[in-house]
Amino acid sequence: MAKKAPQSAAKPKAKTKSTPRAKAKAKVGKTAHRQFSGPMLDGPDRAASRAMLYPVGFETEDFSKSIIGVASTWSMVTPCNMHIDGLAKESVKGVNAAGGKAIEFNTITISDGISMGTEGMKYSLASREVIADSIETVVGCEGMDGVVAIGGCDKNMPACVMAMARMNRPGVFVYGGTIRPGCHDGKDVDIVSVFEAIGKHSAGEISDNELNSVTATAIPGPGSCGGMYTANTMASAIEALGMSLPNSSAQAAISDEKLMDCFDAGAAVVNLINKGIRPRDIMTRKAFENAITVVTALGGSTNAVLHLLAMAHAADVKLSIDDFTRIGKKTPVLADLKPSGQHVMMKLVEIGGTLPLMKMLLNKGLLHGDCMTVTGQTVAENLKRVKPTYPKGQTVIRGFNNPIKKDGHLVVLYGNLAPEGAVAKISGKEGLQFDGTARVFEGEEKAMKAILARKIKKGDIVVIRGEGPKGGPGMREMLGPTGAIMGQGLGKDVALITDGRFSGGSHGFVIGHITPEAFVGGPLAMVKDGDQISIDAEKREITLKVSKKELADRQKQWKQPKPNYTRGVLAKYAKLVNSASQGAVTDADL
Repeated sequence: MAKKAPQSAAKPKAKTKSTPRAKAKAKVGKTAHRQFSGPMLDGPDRAASRAMLYPVGFETEDFSKSIIGVASTWSMVTPCNMHIDGLAKESVKGVNAAGGKAIEFNTITISDGISMGTEGMKYSLASREVIADSIETVVGCEGMDGVVAIGGCDKNMPACVMAMARMNRPGVFVYGGTIRPGCHDGKDVDIVSVFEAIGKHSAGEISDNELNSVTATAIPGPGSCGGMYTANTMASAIEALGMSLPNSSAQAAISDEKLMDCFDAGAAVVNLINKGIRPRDIMTRKAFENAITVVTALGGSTNAVLHLLAMAHAADVKLSIDDFTRIGKKTPVLADLKPSGQHVMMKLVEIGGTLPLMKMLLNKGLLHGDCMTVTGQTVAENLKRVKPTYPKGQTVIRGFNNPIKKDGHLVVLYGNLAPEGAVAKISGKEGLQFDGTARVFEGEEKAMKAILARKIKKGDIVVIRGEGPKGGPGMREMLGPTGAIMGQGLGKDVALITDGRFSGGSHGFVIGHITPEAFVGGPLAMVKDGDQISIDAEKREITLKVSKKELADRQKQWKQPKPNYTRGVLAKYAKLVNSASQGAVTDADL
């Protein structure tokens, strides 16, 4: 016997945070109907499907509505995601209020901060593919018409967007929000403060008690790492891409604004279904150029290169590492944000978020205003009433007449050491050239041991290899070594190069993503202790100073090492993954 029809869901409960925009979308959402021929369609041949869904809260009339998956990355594994279960419930309310029917489901996430510097970190980049695959699997299997995906840490965020691009069903991404900074001795601290305190501790500059005090205060509650590290970088990129609601990237994890954002996102998906707007209508090449522009202006993480390439691949958009160079030549760095700058993300939130910056970039002709977004309007329409100004006296965002750096900080270098490219984050504070002597380490652990033992000296270039997508496998982040180098006061005197990658919290003279990687016989595998290496960020060159003949002789003697894993997730990842210069995706050659 059919259940009694519920009362109208058009009005959320009193405690639900709603906005005029959400209410407007709720009105148009009443006409939403099923779009995809999944197992939940109404009809006699779907009686078994209906029987399975009555127990989870469906009423008879729900089977004719748009079914919206709410993909939650909630987990107690990390503070980045510990609050997302509550955010997902707000999106469920938004979907239902707009006339759709929400089904909440979960996927995994990992913690870079906990696994950093360990063997476990090899699962980090691989988790991006696992998460994207899992969301695609659920949305595809259950025949969902649209999806709200809520992410709160480095890899689950691009993974959510990759899954939406693959399925090409109306969707909105929601960022879980930034953490509020911790406080130690009256100063803002975060996870990177801990890694740099480790370096200071090894140099004898701080005591055990001081290190423990920083550790205990750095992470005060829920939310993603608080600087312009990878999570906040990717949130900003996804907003600029058009796949999240305006200012979604610049909200605190625990705030009324974030609750309203989640509710609005649920309603927005129903609106997108009604308008027939799908992710690939939004995720165009020009939209990716907008994302690169905003990442550059904010001084974002090098991981944005990997993730934007992967997201573009999922959307079938041609994007290359050279696009970052092209856009960087005309886009200045305007944000004075950690790790290279002085402010945490909450300072940007407090002065108005990303929208005034985007309006500044639009007015300067650096953004494509005609790109569609998940609001159902273009970038220019979203920014129409936004003023291109921040409060007087603020020091977070500079004007075009006084940039942090006149051109982009994400520098792609080529040369005999990186014939397929490498990626550096050059703020200018660490210099633009570095010539030094190679100190070669097979893997992060050996390098870290030498750094903490004070064996790395001024003029050294630390070479960490065997950390590429296939070789690691998994392309671990080198936050431990870079943090220790900075903590020892060697940030301007020591360079670090690797076929691995860097945390958004890394800074200093560091070059990653060296391709081809050492494991496949790239030139990095041929470097020996004592070799001279030259890095020129202005010429965008990285050069191993040995002759072509010597390099060829070393190549002939080289033998590929045995893989570190032959079974399970990492073995499958190593077999399928492509080069970092192409996004390190696992479905490129299928």
